[in-house]
Amino acid sequence: MASLIEDNLFAEERRMKILNMLSSRKKLQVNELVEQLGVSATTIRTDLRDLEAANLLLRTHGGAIEHPHTRFESALHEREIQYRDAKRRIAETALEQILDGDTIILDTGTTTKELARLLHKRKGLTVVTNDISIAGLLEEFTSVEIVLIGGLIRRGFHCSIGFHGHIGFEGLIVDKGFFGANGFSLEAGPTTPDLGQAQLKRQMIGMAQKVYLLCDHSKIGHVSFARFAGLTDIDSLITDQMDSTMRERLEDLGISVTVNERT
Repeated sequence: MASLIEDNLFAEERRMKILNMLSSRKKLQVNELVEQLGVSATTIRTDLRDLEAANLLLRTHGGAIEHPHTRFESALHEREIQYRDAKRRIAETALEQILDGDTIILDTGTTTKELARLLHKRKGLTVVTNDISIAGLLEEFTSVEIVLIGGLIRRGFHCSIGFHGHIGFEGLIVDKGFFGANGFSLEAGPTTPDLGQAQLKRQMIGMAQKVYLLCDHSKIGHVSFARFAGLTDIDSLITDQMDSTMRERLEDLGISVTVNERT
């Protein structure tokens, strides 16, 4: 059993490397993947077939190209400035759900960071987060207690992730959790490019009595590499734009949808 788990983890890590390479180069050949990853052509073709089945790339003769609807992760400084107005409006709506004295989770992300900037407007909060920059921001707010989740540091993204990130917070229960995503669709649910991040998000979702997904319109309809929740795990979705058909389908599933459009 242990060998099977290790094999599965290695396959996931190898496929993540393929996607990372594809995001920067747009086109890959089987023979170069064989050379760089040190596995057989048969293994690479299996990887490409499975990634295509997940709508993460398109196979071509002898290789693969980037899927036009797959969401890869941009650098943090780029994400900080993209759709900033939309993220601020989403954060303002999310703040309305937070009461004085609440215990909440703030997932890592640029939209959750916008929400963190507003928390000085509430009193007596306890905030659990894995985001170092959010913790540093909240440190300035004397009315907020901060619980920082430890673990492996994801370089360049100022957060902890992965297989050790759960140490020290097992058994915690919070009132509300606010989560970001790199992609969100009816078929795949909320997704993220990083396997360790997906695992930690799942663990944090399990702590929250109510789960809010904060998702600007650029993420909707896109799919990233790793799903971290099912649609039934989400209580409320807050966004800045959404077509009526998708909204109705989500509400039929029992998910509350709030859209804060530009006025």
